[in-house]
Amino acid sequence: MGMQRTVVLIKPDGLQRGLIGDIMARFEHKGLKLVGLKMMRLSDEILDTWYAHHKDKPFFKDLKAFMTWTPIVAMVWEGQEAVSAVRTIVGVTKGYAADAGSIRGDYGMSGSQNLIHASDEPQNAEKEINLIFTQEELYEYRSVSEELIYSEAERS
Repeated sequence: MGMQRTVVLIKPDGLQRGLIGDIMARFEHKGLKLVGLKMMRLSDEILDTWYAHHKDKPFFKDLKAFMTWTPIVAMVWEGQEAVSAVRTIVGVTKGYAADAGSIRGDYGMSGSQNLIHASDEPQNAEKEINLIFTQEELYEYRSVSEELIYSEAERS
């Protein structure tokens, strides 16, 4: 257990549907701390690396076209066991199967246009952070609410 950082991308469908604020609020309400945020267009190079495990699949070309349709919003969230906490908030991949209360469960119906990406494990979170953000774009700061969210033992 411990403090972790994880990546969240709001995909083009989330941007087009005007869900950026609602999605960000879910993580803030949970008690996660935003330490990196930017809007950007994903390059072919980033997408080839990001989705290397899908490179030989028939849907890869469509996936890249979808992810470059509009800019995306990239975020890094920090908190206790942030990777699993964020994945719970996001919900399972297919919106129609995601639990009510999760982002995909509340806002999604598609199996592929699923609004959001979240790192699936701490090692991938680190790789994804380094693909999208420079060290200068990530911030260390003490949030005044951390004392209300975590016990003293969890904060140290």
